[in-house]
Amino acid sequence: MKARTLTRHFRESLKSLGRNGWMTFASVSAVTVTLLLVGVFVLIMMNLNKVADDLENDVEIKSFVSLEADEARVTEMETAIKSMSGVESVNYSTKEEELSDLVLDFGKEFSLFEQNNPLLDVFYVKATEPQQTENVAKEISQLEGIEKVKYGEGKIEKLFTFLNTGRNVGLVLILALLFTAMFLISNTIRITIVARRHEIEIMKLVGATNWFVRIPFILEGMWLGLLGSILPIGLIIALYYNVTEFAQPKLSGEMIQLLDFAPFIYQVSALILLMGVFIGIWGSFMSIRKFLRV
Repeated sequence: MKARTLTRHFRESLKSLGRNGWMTFASVSAVTVTLLLVGVFVLIMMNLNKVADDLENDVEIKSFVSLEADEARVTEMETAIKSMSGVESVNYSTKEEELSDLVLDFGKEFSLFEQNNPLLDVFYVKATEPQQTENVAKEISQLEGIEKVKYGEGKIEKLFTFLNTGRNVGLVLILALLFTAMFLISNTIRITIVARRHEIEIMKLVGATNWFVRIPFILEGMWLGLLGSILPIGLIIALYYNVTEFAQPKLSGEMIQLLDFAPFIYQVSALILLMGVFIGIWGSFMSIRKFLRV
């Protein structure tokens, strides 16, 4: 296509936005509302996904060493655990260190046990994948010298099931919301094209090709998507900035953390912009097909 023709198409698509002011406003409004909903939902789901990942990654196996195990046996057990399939890290903590942690966390009353420490040495083990925790724990429990193993048996399986279900439901909802957005915007753009069907018929009767007719409408859809994404991006940036400013100081040091403002918000903004442009182009492309048969 010649540069002059393409320039004309761009010019005509921009002029058309002004000539069809109310329809332009309706289309941009539809894009704005739907993209705002999608954007807010993406913010929520991505942060929930991070919380889920943090919870999963915080799961560890606490393996208590028997009092009968000597130093040589402890070294053998550590080597055996590190060589197990699915083990990411192993940290050894003596019973003295365990007692110090208790005193630090719960108060000096636990220091009474310093002379007669009832605690056991512990191996803290993390699995490469959180879902491997149960299998790794069972394998560790079979080692000679391991008194018992704790990893939240019963509860951890339910947690993983709940988190995976939440991720799947969130993905389905986002896809459903995107499909709804595309449907609404396509119908809105179709109304715009119906109002201009005589213009399309005249262009076809004087010999315009399908693509010559189609391109201005596709470009118009692109502008509609672009304009409709500006306000949602601005609102989402402002919303997430205020949420992080309010929440992050309160969550400092806690296990649950929100995604950092940057670069996350810029990635979401780029996603919204691309979705707006794609939905606008797709809506125009799909809506104009039936009017090209003259």
